[in-house]
Amino acid sequence: MFNPTADNHPQPAKVLKTSAEILACLRQLQLTHDPLLIRFHEHTQHFQSYLVEIDTARGLMALDEMIPTDGERFLNNGEAFQVEAFHEGVRIVWECQQPVAIAELQGTRCYWSVLPSEMLYHQRRNAYRAPLKPARPIKAKLLSDMLRRPTDGHLLDISATGCKLRFQGNMTEWLQAGRIYEKFSAELPFDALHASVELRHLHYDETLDSSFVGLRFSRLTGPKQRQLERFVYQLQRDARRDDDNE
Repeated sequence: MFNPTADNHPQPAKVLKTSAEILACLRQLQLTHDPLLIRFHEHTQHFQSYLVEIDTARGLMALDEMIPTDGERFLNNGEAFQVEAFHEGVRIVWECQQPVAIAELQGTRCYWSVLPSEMLYHQRRNAYRAPLKPARPIKAKLLSDMLRRPTDGHLLDISATGCKLRFQGNMTEWLQAGRIYEKFSAELPFDALHASVELRHLHYDETLDSSFVGLRFSRLTGPKQRQLERFVYQLQRDARRDDDNE
């Protein structure tokens, strides 16, 4: 079985062509609700969507209604488009050359598209990113002179170089991708982690009323860096042990 997170070392981009490999990637994107970036070949504007259903019997998948919705007119014209997603440091890209069917799924607008016959898969992160168990949430906070108030959230995963957070509500008016935030803190088991961070990714999920933020650490002290690496390594060992016990 193809495991897209088995090797956490940087690798050259490769093209997946077997249905098992492609379906494994698509199911991960659906399970983790990773945003999809849609670009039509003849237009500069891009749109966001999500993978909401996979129908292997019919060889189809359903994409959620695009944001902004005016991109639907390009679908009505039968225009081809590219889909790009990022999952745990992996860049995943495929092309939709065939027209899609606009329909509804559980009362919500969706677009049925043919499953891709090939997919670009590029493992770019060289630091293991460990998921954190929801049963033991870890609180995190952003502070900055640019923020009117502290921003409280929870860690979803963490690596030696960065982390992913979830905030309740729409934070797109408060936070901005590309900015440095001087004061980040997280209550890790070994000690409170304090660092400056660069906000790399930000998106708001309307259905969950939550904002998801990707951060990269900067200016960690040597002792804190080593503590963080030991913590991530322990999470990695725990995850492997859990896999072996399944």
